[in-house]
Amino acid sequence: MQNPYLPYPVRIDEIITETEDKNLKTFKLVFLNPDDEEKFSFYMPGQFAELSVAGKGEIPIGIASSPTEKGYLKFTVNKVGLVTTFLHSMKPGDIIGVRGPLGRHLWDKLKGKNIVIIGGGFAFTTLRSSIVYMLDPLNRKNFNEIHVIYGSRSPGMLLYRDELAEWETRDDINMHITVDGTDDPDWKYNIGFVPTITEQKAPPGNPDTYALICGPPIMIKFTQPVLDKLGYTHDHIIMSLEMRMKCGIGICGRCNIGKEYVCKDGPIFTLAQLDNMPKEY
Repeated sequence: MQNPYLPYPVRIDEIITETEDKNLKTFKLVFLNPDDEEKFSFYMPGQFAELSVAGKGEIPIGIASSPTEKGYLKFTVNKVGLVTTFLHSMKPGDIIGVRGPLGRHLWDKLKGKNIVIIGGGFAFTTLRSSIVYMLDPLNRKNFNEIHVIYGSRSPGMLLYRDELAEWETRDDINMHITVDGTDDPDWKYNIGFVPTITEQKAPPGNPDTYALICGPPIMIKFTQPVLDKLGYTHDHIIMSLEMRMKCGIGICGRCNIGKEYVCKDGPIFTLAQLDNMPKEY
């Protein structure tokens, strides 16, 4: 039986600096052992993994790649602490560890539905996984309309800019990109906070439409009333929580909210589930 605390060794294959402040980098990782890659291959968008650096520690990070992207994993890492700062100093060819996949997903609810993805800032990482997964030729037929509302402080802080431009050209996804503000005369998309653009661009709620939200707490706080106004029921609003997750398997108890463990019972919850949990998030 696989030791749940034992990470798989992976090699850093490529590092992409995503934002103009250089604090967000995407790491493309390749498994050293084919058997390990096979064991990890059954993850779904919304799940996470623990990235580990020998002698430094490990951190929970949402998986930015889609299970339809074979041969590698992607994680977009924000430089905020000891482990992430050390990761940012590493180079292609260096070896780190990946433990997972961890957490659960709710994709069994979403087939045949309209999907509205709402993301802000760094939290767009796992939403990228969802978009790539749904747009895969083998999966696109399983979903109806796809709307994406994604915002950042400024154009230079947007993640995955090449992919955003590519998705903009497609006729099977509705992209609504926004920034809080900009003086760039060439900016051709929206200007405004994510909740405002959501009210303007999101389709009304109905039994065939689900909203997937991931972003900073302040964005979520002001987006929820907008979705209420648009008629989304709380069982059709899916959120990803960020808590202090350590072990990743519900043993250490650091991420519990009432009787739920974010690492094991989440990090994906419907708002209806959150309504019945202590307000600790």
